[in-house]
Amino acid sequence: QVRLVESGGGLVQPGGSLRLSCAASVNLFSIYPVAWYRQAPGKQREMVATITSALSTNVADSVKGRFAISRDNAKNTVYLQLSSLKFEDTAVYYCYLGPPAGAWGQGTQVTVSS
Repeated sequence: QVRLVESGGGLVQPGGSLRLSCAASVNLFSIYPVAWYRQAPGKQREMVATITSALSTNVADSVKGRFAISRDNAKNTVYLQLSSLKFEDTAVYYCYLGPPAGAWGQGTQVTVSS
């Protein structure tokens, strides 16, 4: 069973940047779609960005122009670049490997605070 591990979260000031990484134990990123989700306290989990096996990407309107998703097949890693961070970006960010794998990572905390 594939295992996903997120990293790169932390505390950052408004306007700052972070790069989140999602590493997979098995090289399936080039086969299945991958998504980044986030969940803020008291809110539902929401999709932030997706990347398909063909490298087609999509980001949520709330982060468009500020977040970008990319993939490095050689490293079995998907990235989420976060820029111009806002207070409302504070959340736990999760990596999800799409069906039929349907695997979630454990999440990485991003806190935007001054």
